[in-house]
Amino acid sequence: MAETIDRAGTGGRRERKKAATRQAIADTALRLFLERGYEQVGVREIAEGADVSVSTLFNYFPQGKEALVFDEDARNEAALVRAVTDRPPGQTIPHALRAHLTGFVDSAHTRDPRFADFQRLVQETPALREYSRAMWLRHEHALVRALADQTGRPHDDLICAAYARFTLEILAFAGSRPDPAAAIDQACLLLDQGWTASAARHDPEPGRPATPAGDASGPPMLRPADR
Repeated sequence: MAETIDRAGTGGRRERKKAATRQAIADTALRLFLERGYEQVGVREIAEGADVSVSTLFNYFPQGKEALVFDEDARNEAALVRAVTDRPPGQTIPHALRAHLTGFVDSAHTRDPRFADFQRLVQETPALREYSRAMWLRHEHALVRALADQTGRPHDDLICAAYARFTLEILAFAGSRPDPAAAIDQACLLLDQGWTASAARHDPEPGRPATPAGDASGPPMLRPADR
């Protein structure tokens, strides 16, 4: 089940058939895990329930059993990166990420009756908690690279790293609130204001003009640093 939002393209007939098979495997795995517990269900049983061979199952999910729970991992990471790299002209990075996160909490995934059970399954299963941490770390690194590339900063830039970390943490924060969309809005507002305040304190190199904090082209901390 997805933890960030995206949708696969329609593609050709073969691609649709492969996507349907992959989805059937993931849906079967989640149903069995929720019914009986993660540790009590084997890969062979999942393959039989989805009417595929074990080798076919691993062709679709080579990362192993844990990956069956996070079946949209790669697409979600790509969607997160695209929110930054493919944003409309004139839209700032913070606004693009806020829209992306808000879209998730209002998606069909979070309205799925199984979503709360899915989250509980992950939290109560050590192997899934560890996989989830590793997955979010990969997503964070991908977002850092996208931010750095968009702003002309190095990939190890601490500003991009901090912004990526706190942006992804917003989902966990919002998920524990009665109104997740409002929580995302307020958390993003606070994060954006913090970046603006930091930019106002940034001293440019002697002889270079300071960047106005309220520049409409986006929060200054997300633009290339004055060198």
